[in-house]
Amino acid sequence: MPEKQLEEGKKRLAKDAFARLLGIELTEIRPGYASATMKVTPDLLNGEGLTHGGAIFGLADLVFAAASNSHGNLALALNVNISFLKATRGGTVLTAVAREESLTRKTGLYRLEVRDENGELVALAEGLAYRRS
Repeated sequence: MPEKQLEEGKKRLAKDAFARLLGIELTEIRPGYASATMKVTPDLLNGEGLTHGGAIFGLADLVFAAASNSHGNLALALNVNISFLKATRGGTVLTAVAREESLTRKTGLYRLEVRDENGELVALAEGLAYRRS
């Protein structure tokens, strides 16, 4: 089943123009969980030469969407808050993971972590999704 979910997730990702623009690759998806990677290219840097917060948020949001939709119901974000903990630069490969913390009939709560290639925490976020019946 996880292979089927990964293929379905990759099909949805292929339709996501913003994720394509960021160069995000979905690496794993299973019920309540997703992971993805993104290499920081020069186009993803801010004016200080650091990874743009919007790019980091985009990566976190993608795994949030994948994990919250992994149960088959359409899930849409109600709220996401993020804390940026470490700056990164071009060439860094970021990995994001979303883990389900709570699931009800109508909502899902997810912990989102973005780490660099050394495993250091770059950003920590929490996402709340509304689940359609």
